[in-house]
Amino acid sequence: MSKKMILSGRILSGVMVAFLLLDGIMHITNIAPVVDASTRLGLPVSLAPALGVLELACVALYVLPRTSVLGAILLTGYLGGAVAIHLRAGSPLFGEALFPVYVGILLWGGLYLREPRLRALILRAQPVPAAEAPQPGFHAAAVQL
Repeated sequence: MSKKMILSGRILSGVMVAFLLLDGIMHITNIAPVVDASTRLGLPVSLAPALGVLELACVALYVLPRTSVLGAILLTGYLGGAVAIHLRAGSPLFGEALFPVYVGILLWGGLYLREPRLRALILRAQPVPAAEAPQPGFHAAAVQL
C-alpha cells in the first residue's frame, strides 16, 4: 500500500466532500440558484432543505472511516436520483444529467485509493472457499419455524 496512493485518495475524497458540503449547505439555505434549479427540474422548492440534510448525512458517513463504504453507497443512490430527475426534466445528457455520475466516480475513486479493505474486496484474487460459498437450500435451512 503506497503512501502516495492513500494521500491521493484523501485529497480526491476531500475535494469531493468539500463540493458536496457546499451543495448540501446551499440546499439547506435554499438560495436563489437552488430555487431556480428546483423550479426548472419540477421539484417543489420546499424539498430542497430536506435534500440538503440527507446529502450532509450521507457525506458524514462517507467521511468517517468505519462507515465510509456505507456513505459511498448512500451517496451513489442520492446521485442516481439526481440523474433520474435531470433525465426526466430533459437536461442535456453529457452536461447536467451525467454530472452526478462523474461525482460518484470521483467519490468511489477517492475511497478506493484511501481504503485498503475496499481494494482487497474488489481485487479479490482468490475464489471464495467452499465453506463460505452459499449452499443449496441455505435460506430454507436458516429459517426455522
